[in-house]
Amino acid sequence: MKRLIKVSLSLVLALVFVFPAGLVVLAEEVTCRGSMGAVTVDNLRVPQNASCKLNGTIVQGTIKVETGASLTASKISVIGNIQAEGAKSVTVTSSAVGGSIQIVQGGAAKIDKVQVKGDILFDSNKRILSATSNKVSGNVQAFQNRGGVTISYNAIEGNLQCKENHPAPTGKKNVVHGNKEDQCAGL
Repeated sequence: MKRLIKVSLSLVLALVFVFPAGLVVLAEEVTCRGSMGAVTVDNLRVPQNASCKLNGTIVQGTIKVETGASLTASKISVIGNIQAEGAKSVTVTSSAVGGSIQIVQGGAAKIDKVQVKGDILFDSNKRILSATSNKVSGNVQAFQNRGGVTISYNAIEGNLQCKENHPAPTGKKNVVHGNKEDQCAGL
């Protein structure tokens, strides 16, 4: 009996050591169709072909925008990333993002007056993209986009990198602390 108690106690202590109190938390995912105001959620998902409008929303995790979906967000705060793959459109204005904004294989995107702690990535999109008046702690990257990219008035701590976009990106007055590379060398 003493040996069983010792083994059980050892197992409990091992689990407490590996998973300290508060460390194991299951984040709740909220699905957005329609509008959300000044509420706080863990993770947010805009499902396939849906539209979501956020105003003053706080997201303590990540926003995921699915294929054919649209996100319009103003005055939001996101602790994690905004990830859109195959999205119809993504518009984020006057907001703060603690991670990165990644718009991949989708349609249009407008990122304006956003403080981004990570990177902004536009990759293989088909419609008009713009990044204007943002403060970006990482890099701004535009690769293989086909609808036109405008990059203007951004403060970028990392690099400004553009490759294989058709037409070539346009823009002006970006302050870049890293390197301006390839198609973005003149921006």
